[in-house]
Amino acid sequence: MMKDLIQLYKIGKELGLTKKEINKVLFYDNIKNRTILLIISIIIFSIVGYFIVLFIEATISNTYPSGTRYSTVKIKDFDKKK
Repeated sequence: MMKDLIQLYKIGKELGLTKKEINKVLFYDNIKNRTILLIISIIIFSIVGYFIVLFIEATISNTYPSGTRYSTVKIKDFDKKK
């Protein structure tokens, strides 16, 4: 990869480009597009994080749903009556 970059610098110098112009072409230095990519990546990561939280919440569930009462059945209730 370094060999390719050096070769591209040589070609740029032969064309009469300055080092700043060569870097601008090679390293894609555009702030407007960078902010758009940042916003898109934040949105994607937040969606993925939301689904991960939903998955974890679904796997860790309570025995009794909210609003219900706990069972009052005891082992003594199963003993045979005489």
